[in-house]
Amino acid sequence: MNNEIHPFSVLTPSYIMDAVESQGYVCDGRISALNSYENRVYQIGLEDQDVPLIAKFYRPQRWSVDQIMEEHRFSIALAEYELPVVPPMVNKQGGSLLSYENFQFALFERKGGHGPELDNLENLYTMGRLLGRIHALGAVESYQHRPSINPQTFGHDSVAFVSQHFIPESLKAAYDSLTADLLVHIDAAFAQNDSVDYIRVHGDCHGGNLLWRDDAPHIVDFDDSRMAPAVQDIWMLLSGEPDRQRIQLSEIIEGYNEFYDFKPQELALVEPLRTLRMLYYAAWLSRRWEDPAFPHSFPWFNTERYWGEHILELREQLSALNEPVMELI
Repeated sequence: MNNEIHPFSVLTPSYIMDAVESQGYVCDGRISALNSYENRVYQIGLEDQDVPLIAKFYRPQRWSVDQIMEEHRFSIALAEYELPVVPPMVNKQGGSLLSYENFQFALFERKGGHGPELDNLENLYTMGRLLGRIHALGAVESYQHRPSINPQTFGHDSVAFVSQHFIPESLKAAYDSLTADLLVHIDAAFAQNDSVDYIRVHGDCHGGNLLWRDDAPHIVDFDDSRMAPAVQDIWMLLSGEPDRQRIQLSEIIEGYNEFYDFKPQELALVEPLRTLRMLYYAAWLSRRWEDPAFPHSFPWFNTERYWGEHILELREQLSALNEPVMELI
């Protein structure tokens, strides 16, 4: 693998500082890379300012300008309604999507905080209230350019890519047979619930994208925002045994319903959405394997052991798809 040919290889410290300084800032030379693989994200110190900036350099050819701008407008609108999100900064010309040579990037205020305690029911109630407010605004209009989370793109396309390019030959028959069964269940669940509303959601609402500060949650990184059922932003907050998850869900929904009405019908999509995420994640790693950051950061991926464990997890998920739908307490 030749690291020099990858587009992100040009993001040297001097290049990054030049890009930021093109927006009128003066960097003090302090740069640290933050955990981000799809894009590249850096914390950058500024002269005469105590608080650094965050710069996100977008992966080339992943999102179009229209798709990025839709996400920017959504997060900026949320911030204007005083929701605790971190939107891109807008420059003096009114732009939030910036360009430097061959890269598009955005700047963000740095917000501190710590990881959430999602086993705390009071915290889940608070998260429900926040998601209800986000979804109330997310339902006002639809994305016109961003794709949706659906069985085709997250399921069928992901399975086809993995099967054709990555699954070891010794496991291919088992993978193909199992994923075919999974997709039948997923397709049926979405077909039976085709009246569920699709709204603008965060799309990747797990603990890594939440910061807890001043006894309140702050949600960051809307890069994966898409059109999806509202429950997409809820199920990832659940953990533990089914009985515990039902208690957690009830706390979230109690807070959620203060600002936006949750449709219980969407609970039929929790396990299908969970399965789609598992399929999509494996395909995402596969599609990004030529990026030098991925073999370095995920050395366990693309081994016989990984794919064997992946198949075992998918078998467990097939059983979950056959279980009764979770209900509110």
